[in-house]
Amino acid sequence: MKRDLALQFSRVTEAAALAGHKWLGRGDKDAADQAAVSAMRALLSTSDIDGEIVIGEGEIDEAPMLYIGEKVGRGGEAVDIAVDPIEGTRMTALGQSNAVAVLAAGEQGCFLQAPDMYMEKLVVGPQARGLIDLEQPLEDNARAVAEALGKPLRELTVVTLEKPRHRPMIERLQALGVKVFALPDGDVAASILTSVPESEVDMMYCIGGAPEGIISAAVIRALGGDMQGRLILRHQAKGDSPENSAAGEREAERCRQMGVVPGQRLRLEDMVRSDNLVFSATGITKGDLLQGVTRQGLLATTETLLIRGRSRTVRRIQSTHYLDRKDDEVRAVIL
Repeated sequence: MKRDLALQFSRVTEAAALAGHKWLGRGDKDAADQAAVSAMRALLSTSDIDGEIVIGEGEIDEAPMLYIGEKVGRGGEAVDIAVDPIEGTRMTALGQSNAVAVLAAGEQGCFLQAPDMYMEKLVVGPQARGLIDLEQPLEDNARAVAEALGKPLRELTVVTLEKPRHRPMIERLQALGVKVFALPDGDVAASILTSVPESEVDMMYCIGGAPEGIISAAVIRALGGDMQGRLILRHQAKGDSPENSAAGEREAERCRQMGVVPGQRLRLEDMVRSDNLVFSATGITKGDLLQGVTRQGLLATTETLLIRGRSRTVRRIQSTHYLDRKDDEVRAVIL
């Protein structure tokens, strides 16, 4: 993938972050998400790519923009694109930390295509690569990671999401002496923290969204870490109510159509087939990974994490934006 595309993709997530930030703390997560989607699509439409959204806002009948299968760009290199215009819409609406705008782009056929459903995820950094196994108890994985890192279990740090479904797992790990940090949302950012040198996070485990799982797999592959995943039907993740069971049946049928198997262990290479990719994330709110947008009048600043997989180049870009100088389509959703 051409080097100059990386900078173009950083502009895409910057625009989405600026648009989402406009709705910071206003209690309307749908409006925040729609603003970020509009800004992201506007920038992708003018990028020098022949792009296709393979992980996005949903099927064409669910999402008017950035839907799965949508073509974007004005011509150029053929790329597949996975997007989450706001990872943490609720956090943005409530003014909480760790909300980001994210995008991963790779060569055609790079990303596993799966329905928008739940995924069980286990992520570690480069030092524990090859040592995790979702088919083994989580406690055994924690012991293997601790041994690889040369630290006792009481010094191991695991990040998860603060959801009722994770409570038994949190209690089991804490019984081993492991430190468990439970975040409200944001497992892409949490996954990245396993693989950056400045972080104290050693492992990430959760049952969250499959689209976020594929995006996490992209950045983890780029950073040299490791990840395994498993698609989970809704009634298995949320409880066996009539509504959840019906949703689970629809997900199972969609999986059959797309050629993926719920419950089957997916290795990193199954989810992301090449390291010829670019990952970009821009902070919306201040978090453990990135600074959030700061804005005074028509002047705003952003921080972006930009990673090229093939060269494993990691850049942090701090940008100053004169908002009234943006293109018309972007200015309409950020001012």
